[in-house]
Amino acid sequence: MTSVPDPLPGSAGEPQRRPTLTPRELEILRLWLRSESKTVAAADLGISLGTINTHLIRIRAKYAAAGRPVADKSGLLIRALQDGLVSLAEL
Repeated sequence: MTSVPDPLPGSAGEPQRRPTLTPRELEILRLWLRSESKTVAAADLGISLGTINTHLIRIRAKYAAAGRPVADKSGLLIRALQDGLVSLAEL
């Protein structure tokens, strides 16, 4: 008898868990996704590049804790679109 593997997290067989982001994390994520770079996003918000990086590290950690890890900007964009945090019209 063969066994059927368990569905992957986030697959059609299981609802995707969405991390809870703070309003500030959402603001930074949305601006960064629309910006050319982290440096531009930091300048637009009047904060340091280090602060942008800290928020993005925390956002990635929250996605990883929800079983939906991301490694780069394109991964965060996909997750934000999937979760309804941004729309293509905003970008």
